[in-house]
Parts: sequence; C-alpha cells; structure tokens
Amino acid sequence: MHESGLPDAMTDVEEARARLDLTDARVVEAYRIAEALVFASSEPVSRNYLAARLPGDTDIDAIMAALQEDYAERGVHLVRIDGHWAFRTAPDLSFMLRDGNEEPKKLSRAALEVLAIIAYHQPVTRAEIEEVRGVQTSKGTLDVLMEAGWVRFRGRRRTPGRPVTFGTTLDFLDQFGLDEIRDLPGLEELRGAGLLSGRIPANFNIPSPNDDELDDEEDPLTQMDLEELGLLTPGGAGDE
Repeated sequence: MHESGLPDAMTDVEEARARLDLTDARVVEAYRIAEALVFASSEPVSRNYLAARLPGDTDIDAIMAALQEDYAERGVHLVRIDGHWAFRTAPDLSFMLRDGNEEPKKLSRAALEVLAIIAYHQPVTRAEIEEVRGVQTSKGTLDVLMEAGWVRFRGRRRTPGRPVTFGTTLDFLDQFGLDEIRDLPGLEELRGAGLLSGRIPANFNIPSPNDDELDDEEDPLTQMDLEELGLLTPGGAGDE
C-alpha cells in the first residue's frame, strides 16, 4: 500500500471493491460523480480533489478501485499517476489515435541524458548534472525538457549561490507510464533489458530518487524566485 492510502496491488483492489455496497444509491451516485470528475479534468486529479467534491462518508479508495477494475478491459483505462487519477487510452489501442503525419517528439542524446540524470538524482542542480555527465549542459537542453513538461524547478539548494534544483513532473510519470518516481527501473531491471553493460563498475549504483517533497537541503521557491525564473510576471501574475 502506498503512503497515499491508495490500493497498489490486485488483492488491495479486490478488497477495496468488496467494501462497496452497490445496492446503495448514495454509493452508486458517488461512483458516477468520481467518474465524471476524472473524465472532465484536463489534468490527473488528486485524492484530495476527489474528497473535496464527494460526500464526506465516501470510501474513495473503494470507489476508485471499482472504477479502475471496470475500465480494465475497455478502450480507455483509469490509471494512477503519483497518487493522481486520469483516463488514458488502452496501450494496445494507442496506435489507432496517432496522426500519420505527426512526427513523434524526439529528444537529442544530450536531452535524454539530462532527463535520466534528473529523474534518478532529483533534486539536482545544473552543476550536479554537469558533474554526472562530465560536460557542460546548455540552457537550451533544459529548456526543451521544461517545454515538454517533463522537468520543473523544485526549489533552491541551501549552499553558496543557492542554485535552483530540478525534478520531474506528473507529465513525466504519465508519459512513461509510471505510478510514482520510485517505479523507475532499478539496476537489475536495466541490466536485464540490455541497457547496461555486464562489465559495469563494481561500485556503480542507481540512486533512489526523492518524491515531490522538498528535502532538508532545499528551500521552496519564493515569489521573487518565480519572477526571476520567468514563472511569474512582475507583480505576481502567472504567465498564461
């Protein structure tokens, strides 16, 4: 079970669904409301978002487990992304929705390297990215990842110069089919997929990335920081 309290295994789904009394009109109505809320949202919805809009006695875990199971064999699936819920096209049907004239977004090797470093080492500063890569990282590479919506500013490191830290986003998890950042493949999985050489150094390891919470070495971004980074216009109005 994840810390969020949401079911994370089939047995938990079955147990949660078993708690539902589908003969109760209030339960059925809550089920319909939850379905509509997720369907109508352009972004994955959080458990808190659902709780604020469903009757107070709603068993949200059971409702979402039932919805997820009911959509499991349909053309769209209900998926969980870092404690958020969204409808997504069934993986085996996604090719049907692709525009044949649309060029898939391709990242340069440098952008892929930077994205992987941020994903596994977050929170990480630009200097730390360059230390891992062994070469300088251009602002353009980071801009591409941020424009794609896969990387974001997290906070400021409590070190001289207070450098900005980077982390991944919900869109990153969504794009790569991850429930949470800890679902990134580990050392053995990468080796099994042939992505790592069998002769990797003995001391090589893959770090466990942090979640969205700021760690003890980070400070949250202030309004002045947001303005400096171009995330807010002067005076506090958010960019459209």
